[in-house]
Amino acid sequence: MLLIPAIDLKDGHCVRLQQGDMKLATTFSEEPSVMARSWVDKGARRVHLVDLNGAFAGQPKNEAAIRKILKEVGSEVDVQLGGGIRDLDTIERYLDAGLRYVIIGTAAVRNPGFLQDACTAFGGHIIVGLDAKDGKVATDGWSKLTKHDVVDLGKKFEDFGVESIIYTDIGRDGMLTGINIEATVRLAQALTIPVIASGGLSNMADIEALCAVEDEGIEGVICGRAIYSGDLDFEAAQDRADELNG
Repeated sequence: MLLIPAIDLKDGHCVRLQQGDMKLATTFSEEPSVMARSWVDKGARRVHLVDLNGAFAGQPKNEAAIRKILKEVGSEVDVQLGGGIRDLDTIERYLDAGLRYVIIGTAAVRNPGFLQDACTAFGGHIIVGLDAKDGKVATDGWSKLTKHDVVDLGKKFEDFGVESIIYTDIGRDGMLTGINIEATVRLAQALTIPVIASGGLSNMADIEALCAVEDEGIEGVICGRAIYSGDLDFEAAQDRADELNG
C-alpha cells in the first residue's frame, strides 16, 4: 500500500483546500520543494502534486514550482501531477522534465479522445483522476456534477489503456471524515487496473481499513490534510501499511 503525500500548489505555495474551495486554503509551506524533500525523507515512495491554479485555469500555472520539486526529488521517487493538463505538448514537457505520471481529470471526461491519444502517445504514464459524489463524476475543480457513473467511466478509461485511477470522494476531501472505503472498493472490483483512494483520510484506522481491502485492487492512498495537521503520522502510517501488507 503506497501512502502518497499530496502537495497542492496555489500561487507557488503548498496549501490544502476544504472540498476544493480555493477560498478555504490553508498555506503549509512557501517552499513546496522543501516539503517534497521532507516527505521523501520520511519514507514516501511517490509524491502527488496538484496545480490548483492550473485546474481552474485549464492550463499550467505552477510550472516553476513543479520543476523545482522534480529537481529536488524526481530522481529518487515517482512524482505524479494533475491540474490543468489539456494537451499532449504539456504532457510531453512534464515527462521530459522528470515527471513519472500525468493525471488527467476534467479533460478525460469532457474530451475522451484526448485521453485516448495521451494513452497511445505516452503509455504507462497516464493516470485518470475521477472525482465523484454519490457515484456521479464531478469536473472543473469539482464545481460541476455530471450524470456520468464513476464505474462506467472507469471501465471506459481502462479500455483506453490508463495506468490507474485516482478515486476521490469530493464530499470528504479535506474534511478528515474518513475514506469512503465502500465506494473505492466497488470501483476497484469493477476494474483490472489499480485504484488509488483519495478524499477524507483521517487516521491510522483508515490506513488499516485500506490495507484490509488492498487485494481488491487498491494500490495506494493520497495523504492530504491529515499528515499536515498532525492527525496522522506519515512515517508511522507507511511503516504500519508495510507491516500489514509487505
